[in-house]
Amino acid sequence: MADEQPTSAEDRREPADDPKASATESANQEAPKSRESDGEIPRAEEPQPEQPAAFASARSGPAGEEVRDVTSRERGRINRRELLKLVPLIAIGAFAIPKLQEPLLMDGVGLSDWASGKLFGRHREAQTFSNNDVVPFDRFPYNYYDVVDPEVDLGRWTLTVEGLVKRPGEYKLQQVQVFPKVVQNTRHVCVEGWDVVGNFGGTRASDFLRSVGADLTARYLEVECADEYYESIDMATVLHPQTLFCYEMYGQPLDRGHGAPLRLQMPTKLGYKQAKYLNTIRVTNVLKGGKRGYWEDQGYSWYGGL
Repeated sequence: MADEQPTSAEDRREPADDPKASATESANQEAPKSRESDGEIPRAEEPQPEQPAAFASARSGPAGEEVRDVTSRERGRINRRELLKLVPLIAIGAFAIPKLQEPLLMDGVGLSDWASGKLFGRHREAQTFSNNDVVPFDRFPYNYYDVVDPEVDLGRWTLTVEGLVKRPGEYKLQQVQVFPKVVQNTRHVCVEGWDVVGNFGGTRASDFLRSVGADLTARYLEVECADEYYESIDMATVLHPQTLFCYEMYGQPLDRGHGAPLRLQMPTKLGYKQAKYLNTIRVTNVLKGGKRGYWEDQGYSWYGGL
C-alpha cells in the first residue's frame, strides 16, 4: 500500500475570497437594507414625553428667579385683593367731593346705628360703682343745650302719656314714684368728652310703661321736654332694667339744673340721649318726620349707645 503524502503548507491555506462576494458584502454593510423594499412598514418614531405645564411655562427673570404664567383663577384673586386695597383711597377721594360728603357721613352713621342695635344686650347691664367712686354732687357738671332752667312750674307739672298705650293721659310725679325706687351708681358719658360717676334714683321705665298698658312690642319711645328739647329711644333700651325715669340724684329730688322734676337716666346711652325736663312721652312705631332727636337731626348718631 502506498504511503499517504503529507499535506503541504500551501495546501493548508484558507481558500482565497471571491472578489465578487467581497464586493457584495461590503455594499451590504455600507448601505442598510430598506424595509420598504422588503414590503415592511417602517415603525413610527416613539413620541417624546410631554413636559409638565408648570415646567413648560417656567422662565427665568433677570436675577435668575422663576417666572411663571398666572392662571385666570389666580388673576381673579389678585384683582379682588387689589380692589380691596383701593377701597380706603376711593372713600377718601369721595369725601373730597362736596356733594358726596353729607350722604356718605349719613350712611356711615346709619351703619353705626344698625350695628349698635344688633350688638345691644337687653339684659347686659352697664357697670355699677361703689359709693367711694361717686364724684361729689358739686362736681357733677350742669349740661344744657339752651337754658339751664326752663322754669318748670314744679307744683303743677304733669307727664303726658300718648301713643300706643291703653291708659293715656296726664300723670303726676307721685304716680311715677309709686313703683319700687331703683338707686344706682353709674357712669354718665358726655359726647363732648367728659364722664363722671354719679348717684341716681328713680322708677324703672319698664315698670311705668307696663302700668299704663304700653305696647311693649312697639319700636320707639318719643319724649318732649319743657325746654323744647326732644328725643327718641329704641324700645329695647327703654325696657332695659337700668333705664330710669329719674327723679332723684344723691338721695335728693332733682334740682332744676339737672332736669327737675323728671329726666331719663340710661347708663347704656350717651348723655345727649338722656333728656331732661320731661313733659311728654309717646309710644310709637313711626317717628315724627324731622323729629328723631335734637342733636340727631343735626348729624349725631341716633342710637347713641355705649
